[in-house]
Amino acid sequence: MAASSAVAVVVVGLSGAAFLVIRHQLLDQLDLHLTQSARLAARQYRDEPPGVVQGECRYLAAPACAQLVPARAGDDPGRPYLLPVTGGTRRVAAGGRGPYYGEFRLGPYRARMLTTPLDGGRALQVALRADTVDRGVRQAAVALAGVGAVGVLLAGLLGYWVSRTGLAPVGGLTATAERIAATRDARHRIELPPGRPGRADDEITRLASAFNTMLEELEKSVTAQRRLVADASHELRTPLTALRTNAELLARSGRLTDAQRERAAGALGRQLREVTGLVNDLIELARDEEPDPLVEDVPLASAVAHAVGAARDHWPGVTFGLTVDAGARARTVAGVPARLSRLLSSLLDNAAKFSGTGRPVEVRVSAGAGQVEVTVRDHGPGIAGEDLPYVFDRFYRARAARALPGSGLGLAMARQIARAHHADLTAENPPGGGALFRLRIPSDGTVAAGSGAEPDGTPPS
Repeated sequence: MAASSAVAVVVVGLSGAAFLVIRHQLLDQLDLHLTQSARLAARQYRDEPPGVVQGECRYLAAPACAQLVPARAGDDPGRPYLLPVTGGTRRVAAGGRGPYYGEFRLGPYRARMLTTPLDGGRALQVALRADTVDRGVRQAAVALAGVGAVGVLLAGLLGYWVSRTGLAPVGGLTATAERIAATRDARHRIELPPGRPGRADDEITRLASAFNTMLEELEKSVTAQRRLVADASHELRTPLTALRTNAELLARSGRLTDAQRERAAGALGRQLREVTGLVNDLIELARDEEPDPLVEDVPLASAVAHAVGAARDHWPGVTFGLTVDAGARARTVAGVPARLSRLLSSLLDNAAKFSGTGRPVEVRVSAGAGQVEVTVRDHGPGIAGEDLPYVFDRFYRARAARALPGSGLGLAMARQIARAHHADLTAENPPGGGALFRLRIPSDGTVAAGSGAEPDGTPPS
């Protein structure tokens, strides 16, 4: 409606302006004809006495009427004038006023008259019928009104077509949003104009493309949430069943021996710790980003040294060796210390679990251009080629690891924490066997306070 109204206003305005221009041009043509007729009459009737010298203008195709009027009324002829004589006419004859145009009624018709001075104290009046001009003006008005009406109607039709075509993606967006609200199914998409996949030539198409992208991300998020809930329920089912069994067994403790009660109580405690750890891991995985107020500059070498010390206490049978390059001792990274510690402990626990007793775990911290790199290598069986792409998936456990303790969430949690810190965590099989995890964290090269101290001055143990 807005576009059609704007076009209609322009069409009506142009039609009105065209009417005024045509009317002005027709009147100018009539005045020009009067001027030429007056010049011709002035030459023909210069020596004629006052009175009507040409009086056929009452007919449509006749030449102009002409009459000579003296300055004094006493010099008028005995016959009446055909054209109206006024005081202005006498002043023109006397030289007190210049030429002028006027209008009067010539019988039933409108006529236009030119009064101009003539030698000898006389005025020459020349008149023509103006009904031809009036007829032309009326015809122009009817034609322009018709053109304007057609223009307004066409503007409305084209405006409706353009609006429906241009806003079609908005209608699709609205319908898609309503379907999603009704069905809670984020798989719906807006159909973009054909022949333009992935293009965004106008604001509406860009809006539809952005909405489709948002729906894709929403679908991924919903799918990941459902998969997490399904996997979590699957993983919790077994320990919860075992907990219930042992709890029911302890409820009938009167029928058990002391050794049986101790075994059942020990099993119940282990299963409670497993369920507690699994729930804590699920809570950690539910976090998508790190809260900004908790982000600070963390000296990564010191954090790695602290994590290695804690791993040595937790895995007394595993040898941990730490090497910190000189350029990495004073580098800091932006992050949440507790989350970075959790990431490092997950990598160290995974390496210790697969290295086994008596085999070393090698940890190295080095610095590069704009980043700090931490590598954790074990000397266990390594990662099978078919398992390598999935080691960071939630609840994924390789065939060789299914007999080992754990829920399969540690590496998934480590990858999530790394992404929240804009870091890159990868796994590979290095030459010589085992598995190597490489963590690259962006660093602006800031020097940590007290950087002269060694993060870990102890030799590998």
